Amino acid sequence: MSEQTTLREFHYTRADFEQARRLLYQQTGIKLADSKEQMLYSRLARRVRALRLTEFSAYFTYLNEHEEEWQQFINALTTNLTAFFREAHHFEVLADYARSHAQTGRKLRVWSAAASTGEEPYSLAITLIEAFGSFAPPVELLASDIDTGVLNTARQGIYAEARIEDISAERKRAFFLRGKGEQLGKVRMRDQLRDLIEFRQINLLDANWEIEPGLDVIFCRNVMIYFDKATQTRLLERMVRLLRHDGLFFAGHSESFIQATHLVRLVGRTVYRPAQRN
Repeated sequence: MSEQTTLREFHYTRADFEQARRLLYQQTGIKLADSKEQMLYSRLARRVRALRLTEFSAYFTYLNEHEEEWQQFINALTTNLTAFFREAHHFEVLADYARSHAQTGRKLRVWSAAASTGEEPYSLAITLIEAFGSFAPPVELLASDIDTGVLNTARQGIYAEARIEDISAERKRAFFLRGKGEQLGKVRMRDQLRDLIEFRQINLLDANWEIEPGLDVIFCRNVMIYFDKATQTRLLERMVRLLRHDGLFFAGHSESFIQATHLVRLVGRTVYRPAQRN
């Protein structure tokens, strides 16, 4: 630690790390592992530098005195790893579910609870457009994240062309516009996809998400791993209450709800349905 400290731009101690991760847990419920000490320094050092402070303790003082800085703090420390059609089998399950839903005559309601920079909700939109055979499918698609910065990226729907290299040529032609001139090397989602999605900031620890019950599908993937078991169970219970009895809950490949079999039952690879309700 001492050797690393001398190489750092700002004074940073183990106590600073402990305080920062305690504040993050209080604000978001996310628990940072001990191994994230250097990551936390790198992320928060940008804020310390931007505010022209000299050490982390001064930043914590600033944080407590300036409420608007909390969002910058959260944005800096929340992880945003995503890709188009990540865990592709989930989208195959969703397509089958959407097609079977078509005869109900009501809109399919879907929530992407950790939208990040938008790859997941746009993948959902593409899947639903294909499943219903229309660029105006009967769906309500909500995409949320705690991080306002990534939500702005998601709303714009502009990505480096390398981000879609694994997407089929047919989908590229149907759903993406290639950039020209200054936008060369980038792609933009077609307006029909962007118009299909409501982007909204939601902190999963907030008491009221302002989401009406009766959801058909919730994608909450690779999020629960950042919470402790008690918080996982509490959040899962709230989400399941929003799902219809035959709705689907999609989790990440490394997530398991063995402790919550009273809430959900496994029906596919990291795909769940609400447990039998009394």
